Amino acid sequence: MADPTIISCAVTGNITTVEQTPHLPVTPEQIANACLDAARAGAAIVHIHVRHPDGRPSMELAHYREVVQRIRAADEDVIVNLTTGPGGRFIPSDADPSVKAPGTNLLPPERRVEHVVALRPEICSLDFNTMYSGTSVVINTPRNVGIMADMIREAGVRPEIEVFDTGDLQLANHFIEQGRLDTPALFQIVLGVRYGAIATPETLLYMKSLLPRGSHWAAFGIGRWEFPMLAQAWLLGGHVRVGLEDNIYLEKGVLAQSNTVLVDKAARILKELGGRVATVGEAREMLGLTRRMPRPD
Repeated sequence: MADPTIISCAVTGNITTVEQTPHLPVTPEQIANACLDAARAGAAIVHIHVRHPDGRPSMELAHYREVVQRIRAADEDVIVNLTTGPGGRFIPSDADPSVKAPGTNLLPPERRVEHVVALRPEICSLDFNTMYSGTSVVINTPRNVGIMADMIREAGVRPEIEVFDTGDLQLANHFIEQGRLDTPALFQIVLGVRYGAIATPETLLYMKSLLPRGSHWAAFGIGRWEFPMLAQAWLLGGHVRVGLEDNIYLEKGVLAQSNTVLVDKAARILKELGGRVATVGEAREMLGLTRRMPRPD
């Protein structure tokens, strides 16, 4: 029998807006509740960004702390995966591209992982991409990624290596060869971001072929590619991810009214394909994780 499939749910992200969907969780309480509801629907992992109460993306430690504390205090077991993606965007000015324009949020690598060091989730993302995205350039230099990887390891947290194209995989493989990332590594293959890897079965098959032998991996598609790539990832032996960070529609023209309905649909597809959804305990065992228990204030 094949191993069960882990569902991750990315509940809010930092790009989806409340103008696009009124169902986006934005306050710490809403984000925590969305994570817990996703867990009850079958998501073993919840991937967390935080927001200001008005919906703007946030990097405030206080926001992360409140979300994590609410999840840990609840009577619901789920694996917490905190993002470290924010803090890597540069927008060049039109008059002088060497000067930043409004919206740039480049930060030192230490600042991008301070919430991980403070809160010690079981998993955190670690982006390996440098690419054009929207109106900005995402910059993750090998030096900065290395500093973040070292701090994540020292905090006892497992990095989820986010790869958006084949060059990202080459860089990650180089880190592994140097011993800067522990093995078996955990990869998340991102498909369908404009100017990144195209969301096709051929692309996913090729990117999977570049993974180090024995790696754990998952993949997801952006927007209308969410569920086709979910099925493709399962067919190739990977784990899967859904959530309002990646896609706001349950089906064409129908907004998903919560992250939960996206997790429900993912679980249904996996079961109809002949798979089985992993429990939180099974996910921990497969990934070699240790549960983080609530700590007294």
